[in-house]
Formats: sequence, C-alpha cells, structure tokens
Amino acid sequence: MIAEMPARETGTGSQAGEAGTVDIVYTWVDDTFPGYRDLLARHAGTSHDTNPNRTRDNLDLLRYSLRSLDAHVPFARKVYLLSCRPQVPAWLDADHPDLVVVHHDEIMAPDILPTFNSFAIVSHLAKLPGLSSRFLYFEDDMLAFSPLGLDHFLNGDGRMKAFLTRKPSPVLSELDPARASPWNLAMATANDLLVHRFGGGRRNYLAHGPQLIDKALFEEMCEVFAGAIDTTRRSRFRAGSNVPPEYLYPHFAAATGHAVTAEPADIRRTMGYASLENWFVWTWAQLRRLEWEKPLAVTLNDSFGSTPNPRVVAHMRAVLERWFPVPSRFEKPRG
Repeated sequence: MIAEMPARETGTGSQAGEAGTVDIVYTWVDDTFPGYRDLLARHAGTSHDTNPNRTRDNLDLLRYSLRSLDAHVPFARKVYLLSCRPQVPAWLDADHPDLVVVHHDEIMAPDILPTFNSFAIVSHLAKLPGLSSRFLYFEDDMLAFSPLGLDHFLNGDGRMKAFLTRKPSPVLSELDPARASPWNLAMATANDLLVHRFGGGRRNYLAHGPQLIDKALFEEMCEVFAGAIDTTRRSRFRAGSNVPPEYLYPHFAAATGHAVTAEPADIRRTMGYASLENWFVWTWAQLRRLEWEKPLAVTLNDSFGSTPNPRVVAHMRAVLERWFPVPSRFEKPRG
C-alpha cells in the first residue's frame, strides 16, 4: 500500500469555474450507420457483445443533450464528439467552430481497432487534441436538466467531487464469471486493483451523471494501472478482465487526495436517473419524478432490450421535445 499523494494545486473554486475554460466531451455510436452492424457481427462472440442498449440511438439523445448544454451549461469552451469513423449524426453541423469531431483512429492505436468496448474508448479521452486541462465527460444519454455550474462539480477548496453512491460495488471473489455481466466483472476487477494499491475494502458504485475529469490525473491513473488499462484497450468488447475508467477515475482521485466524496444530498440534487423500459407506466412515472425533483443532470438509460415499445419511444420523443424544444447551435438548419 502506498501513502496518499498530496492534492494538486487547483486554485479556488471561482478560479476553476471561469467561463470558457472547460471542454465537454461526448462518446457516441449509432448502430444504424451503414455497415456498422455487419462489422459488429463479424467480431462479436456473445450476446453481451451485441446488446443494442449500448449502440442504439433511436431517441436522438445526443441532439437533446446538446440542446441542454445551450440551455443550462454556460461555461463550456468546446464540445468534443468522439465516434467511430465515419460516424457523425446527419443533423449535426460538424463544421461549427465550437465543435471538434474526433474519430477513434485519430487517437487510438491501429492494432486495437475496430473497438466496440466503451471502456477502451473512454480510456483514451485525455488524448483528445487540444483538450482543456479539465473537461466534463457526458455520455450521450446525459442531459443538463437545470442550470449547471462548474462549481457543482468542485469542493470549496477547488478539489473535484466524486459522486459515489452508498451501494457497495461487486467483489470479484463473489462473482461467477460465467453468469456475471462484463460490467459487474470489470467493476469488481477495478475494485480489486484499488484495494491492492490503496488498501481499505470494497468501493461504492458511481452515480450516473456527468463527470469532471482532470486530464493529467486521468493519464496518471492510466500509468499507475498500466497493465489493466492495456488489457482494457486491447479488448474489442467489454470483458471481466477490463476496468471501467469512468469508475476507476473518481476512486483513484479520492484515494490520492485530489477529490472528495460528495454528500448523499448533493448527489441526489445533482444526479438524476431513469431507466427507459418497455413498460409504459414505469417509464412515464420515472420521467414525472425527474420533472418534480429537477436534478441538475439526468441520465436516461436505454433498457429497452431488443425491441423497444413504439408507444414508449413516441412518448419519450415528445417529452424530450417538450423539455428542450430549441435547436442547439450545433444543429444544421432544417430544410
């Protein structure tokens, strides 16, 4: 076990929160893009590999997430979109000066491509060219639901907040590799690494929502756990031997003194979540709860399975349009 490192000099919260200093990073995929499903099928080995919940974009959530940025996130400098070449949404103005589109082959080694592993992709985020020293990572199913300030992600002393739930994450020795999901196995693998490096017991789950990342600290994490990160990057699909960088990073930051764990009330106020499922009443109720609670950010997780309920999809599209009716500056004019 090593001693905790001193916190980096991060400045005060107000200095770190100046407008125009932080970029927003999205990862995005659309499995309806010509040729993608054939490519996926050629490399897939299990049903986990072809789970459409992770590759589907039937709700245009990225479009509404970008609208939510215009409505509620005033501090963004640039928006980065990281995708598989040549994927770019048809409605997106890829030439907008505030947008940087980067394809996997621009920052990832040729021998690990194509990749369908979100863990591998996320492990490369800090390598985006020209990226701000701190950036806010949005998955494409996350939206800014209320006015969002950079200070919501920072402690009073300028350190980042780690939004960790009270639910303990899985333990590797307690999981059956033949039955556990690659996500749970990978999270348990990461937990094992953290215990061996920093001591203590099992860590807790990460709350769903945008995450503020320090680029240098993220790269430091990748160096400290170089073996696991290399294994992750060489896996074309999620695997139990992988580590989820989006889970590993906040725990690494907290263990090394660069982040503080957010209070439960702060997590509830900041991070909202809904599982979008085919049972209409369930999905409807979750959306109404979010509208009543008004968290700062929401994650709309696709749990439709292989056949989304058309009624739920239509309802979701109507709700998204009601929430964010104004096109963002990144949308092409509708002809």
